[in-house]
Order: sequence, then structure tokens, then C-alpha cells
Amino acid sequence: MEEKKVAVLLSTYNGSKYVEEQINSILNQTYRNLVLVIRDDGSKDNTVDVIKTTFAGNDKIKIFEGENKGFIKSFFELLKLEQADYYAYADQDDIWLPNKIRLAVESLEKLDNNMPNMAFSNADYYDEEMNLKAEGEKGKTYSFLNSLYECCSQGMTMVINQKAKDVILDYMPSRVFFHDWWTYMICSGMGNVAYDDVTTVKYRRFKANQTAEGQGAFSVLKWRIKNLFKKGGMKDIKTQQREYKKLFYNKVSEENQDILDTFVQEKYNIGKAIKKTFYGKKIRRHRGADLAIRIMFIFGIL
Repeated sequence: MEEKKVAVLLSTYNGSKYVEEQINSILNQTYRNLVLVIRDDGSKDNTVDVIKTTFAGNDKIKIFEGENKGFIKSFFELLKLEQADYYAYADQDDIWLPNKIRLAVESLEKLDNNMPNMAFSNADYYDEEMNLKAEGEKGKTYSFLNSLYECCSQGMTMVINQKAKDVILDYMPSRVFFHDWWTYMICSGMGNVAYDDVTTVKYRRFKANQTAEGQGAFSVLKWRIKNLFKKGGMKDIKTQQREYKKLFYNKVSEENQDILDTFVQEKYNIGKAIKKTFYGKKIRRHRGADLAIRIMFIFGIL
């Protein structure tokens, strides 16, 4: 049976040091019917030259040079550049394990392809020199409600179908927190999410932008709360939720409409705040983070 086509979407920006290693890991996938579409987001180093020189003549690679738009808009631009059956987001400095695409396609093939679907897996954490620092979290849980308050799937582990791409491009948001989070919201709210517990990516983390993931539940919670306050993340989450409700309220199920009515408002309402605080279903995956979110509801922070 012929393999369906997968477009791997790689956004680069000043990534000359590690991009060759990442591209090789993509080209070495056991799944062969794929094309690597690269959009350089206005690099000021020699990233483009490295790619063009190292992989000259490789017909599996297409490279586009664009103006600097930031990685979120760059990934949305990438979705416009190629036609395929499935699409995979890729960062410039990770390493993919050989079975990553094959496992994701196998999961997606089991779903109703007329709905926006995504498959995701896990990533282990490495330092800049690719020394293992921590294993990724296993047994992740997900839901539409969860998608309003956290992205349990990292973009480089995601693969989406054509319908998900169509929805993203047909209803472009004015502002979102992250491209992968927005994708998760779309697929969990109007389609399907498939999760594979296996690790398929070696996630290279840099000291300058390192998160606390892989360092224990308390460290993760402390880092997330600190950065939400520090970077205006609370406001960004609210904006993303309101954008989703504006675009998709009439396209989700009645159950998900009830969730949007309960959790997404323009103004603070004490009654709704209490209802959200004591909502019977888990909102965030980890107990401490879930409790923190509920406290924020009471004070109108979220």
C-alpha cells in the first residue's frame, strides 16, 4: 500500500549550528514519502547557506526565504507552502528518532479524516551537547477543557491532517499564544487527538530559554506561574480563549459550547468565577497546577 504524503514544516532562524543534524534526522525517517519544507524567518547568520550547501540537489527539501515574522506566524506561513495528506511541525535544533512520522501516521489513519485531527508523542530532554537530562512525561491526559489552559503536546511531536490545516488557515486568529497550542485547541474541540506514550524526539534545550519541564512537578509549577505573571501570559491565554470562542463557538458540540460559556468571558463575574473554581472535572493535568488555576479564577486572574 502506498504511503500517504507527509510534509514536514521546519521554521529556521539563526539556526546554523544545529540545523544540519535536525535535517538529517528528518531525512532518515523510516517513513519515506515525505517532503521537508523549510521557511527561513529572516535569519541573520548563514543558516540558509548551510542548508543549501549541505543538502544541494536533495529533491526532498524545499527552502523558502521570508521576512522575519516570528516563529508562530512562520509556522502558519509554512502551512500554505505545500500540499500533503499530513503535516508535521519541526524545530530547527532537535533530533527526531527514526520512527516518529510512521507512528504518528499509523495513529492518524485510525481516525475520521473528515475531522481536524492531530497525533502527538513524547520528547526527552537534552542539553545543548545532546546529553540526556531527563525523560519526558508519560501517561499524558488531554481534553478540550485542558486545551483552554495548557498545551500538553509539544509542537515538534505533533502531526496533523489536511482538515486541521484547512481549519487553521480558513479561520486565521488575530493573536494566539503558540501555534501548537492553537492546533491542540482546534483538534481537541472539533476533531480528535491521538496520543502515543513513546518518545520520538530528542528535545535540545538551551540555558538561555530553558523551561523547568523534566525537572519535577514542583519546578514545573513554579516556572509556569513565574513566567505567566512575568510575561503577561495570563492576558495572552485569555486573548487566545476569546479568539477561539469568537471563531469556533458555532462549530463545536453543545458540550464544548457549555465549556466555553463557563470558562471564557469578556468581564469578571463572581458567579462564573465560583463555578469555574469548583468545576467537577480536572482542568490542568497536574494537581498543583490545577489548584493554582482555580485560585486564579477566584481573583479574576484567569
